Amino acid sequence: MMNKRFSLQEVTKELVAVAKGTKPAQMVIKGGKLINVNTGEILPHMDVAITHGRIALVGDAAHTIGPDTQVIDAKGLYISPGFMDGHIHVESSMMTVGEYARAVVPHGTTSIYMDPHEIANVLGIEGVGLMTKESRNLPLRTFVAMPSCVPAAPGFEDTGAHIGPKEIKEAMAWEEVVGLGEMMNFPGVIYGDDFIHQELQATLEADKTITGHFSIQETGADLNAYIASGVRCCHESVRAEDALAKMRLGMYVQLREGSAWHDVKETIKSITENSIDSRFATLVSDDTHPNTLITLGHLDHIVKRAIEEGVKPITAIQMVTLNVAQCFGMDKDLGTVSPGRWADIVLLSDLTQVKVEKVIANGELVAEEGKMLVEIPKVEYPEAAKNTMNLAKKLEAKDFVVPTPTPEMTQAKVRVMEIIEAKVGTYARECVLPIENGVVTNDLDQDIIKAVVIERHHGTGTMGKGFVKGFHLKAGAVASTVAHDSHNLLIVGTNDEDMALAGNTLAEVGGGMVAVKDGKVIALLPLPIAGLMCQEPAEEVAKKVEALEEAWKKLGCDLVSPFMTMALIALAVLPELRLTNRGLVDTIKFELVDLFVQ
Repeated sequence: MMNKRFSLQEVTKELVAVAKGTKPAQMVIKGGKLINVNTGEILPHMDVAITHGRIALVGDAAHTIGPDTQVIDAKGLYISPGFMDGHIHVESSMMTVGEYARAVVPHGTTSIYMDPHEIANVLGIEGVGLMTKESRNLPLRTFVAMPSCVPAAPGFEDTGAHIGPKEIKEAMAWEEVVGLGEMMNFPGVIYGDDFIHQELQATLEADKTITGHFSIQETGADLNAYIASGVRCCHESVRAEDALAKMRLGMYVQLREGSAWHDVKETIKSITENSIDSRFATLVSDDTHPNTLITLGHLDHIVKRAIEEGVKPITAIQMVTLNVAQCFGMDKDLGTVSPGRWADIVLLSDLTQVKVEKVIANGELVAEEGKMLVEIPKVEYPEAAKNTMNLAKKLEAKDFVVPTPTPEMTQAKVRVMEIIEAKVGTYARECVLPIENGVVTNDLDQDIIKAVVIERHHGTGTMGKGFVKGFHLKAGAVASTVAHDSHNLLIVGTNDEDMALAGNTLAEVGGGMVAVKDGKVIALLPLPIAGLMCQEPAEEVAKKVEALEEAWKKLGCDLVSPFMTMALIALAVLPELRLTNRGLVDTIKFELVDLFVQ
């Protein structure tokens, strides 16, 4: 069990007494090199005195050490504020919040701002409540940005639940909720949709932060309108010029480096190639799967990536500490090693390599040398959260057939989604596909295969059919219930029989990810909690993810994290063409379009 978390007003007298030396500190970090993110300095020979989970003194703390004070020798080490991820979807790790904490805390992450819109699209506000409840008493300070777009694309998809202004207003009273989740419906914002603006207003009335999602490459009136509505930050910049424009307009830019989307190399140029103040820049992970967490790390890796691209180490540290705290208006409690703040602290042995040695959360040593030192409480999810696969019927190969509009056709010109490796966007293409016996077929020579999205929440049986280019599959099929954001059943494959087997397999295990070849399951990752998560530790999930990656390779795919790229096929708020259970969506014009080009 973690130490109690005290608000500042509860412990003002205790903090003053320790700082003055009239009471001993509970913990003193002794003789380290302080990374002072307030001033951008490194100060040698510094101590930090801690009591009641908060920092009482920074400087010479000799007078605060008593017989029972825990003294941590920081000689040769850098003292940094704990790392903070300002935008993360825990569900994308495929682990529960507790197991996610076990994976990231040893890497120096002490706070996250999670947007649980994945589980919200399946289980609604009750699902958010389940994850919020689990986050309590963890050595990872977990704040919630209440999902704003459930569904993400109203009218274009069917989800398991709906969240609107009423639910947003209710959630703003929750202690853990610090803002509104990424506002993906930017057209609704900039064109004055009443429903969307009621959500914004409910958040602003609670004096909490609206987080954004402005994915179009526009830096003029539309961006100004979006920011003017109160949206404070955005993680969707993929070009340096977009990131720079947002910072110039006072928006916090969240530079993303996840498992599948590696945007830092480009977006960090907004800082390294311009002489600007970086106070409006933060670093985030957005989506990270267990393999990345185990092999590369979490925010320690992302900070290192920024340093590798030319950012000064202290500046990069500011981007995961003070800047994040200020973005959410929480810098009186978080983001710096300063008196009065919570004692969330990371000790580093190498600044440029961002090598984490010890992690202190809420005044308690919780991790050392990459290992957790405290127990992670296990929270059981109810059965209702594990029974979310509601298909209308068992799938058959004939369900995946794509008939031609007219029987006399010999070839078909169709709209095709072309994926981009390690990027969130797709290209809308028009391609000619062969026809056999009145049925449109895949064309492996063009690297074009079939994709379907099947509604799995209410058993309606609706299915969207399309074609996708770029996965390099030569055989078999893959399926996933991790299909942003509605998380219906998504299947991609080279033949209808394997596609049916893949979908039925996931229906049997409660959801997850699967790869099938020649009528046999060759890799399976069950995710029984909402079809999104499991309660296994990162190492076990990583083994199954690794087996999935190997299975993708056996099917011919050589992409980085292909299943994460695949999961975005159904996300009808990203350019340019997407597929939902209702069909193909042109996400530039925001309209449903026919598969066939007339």
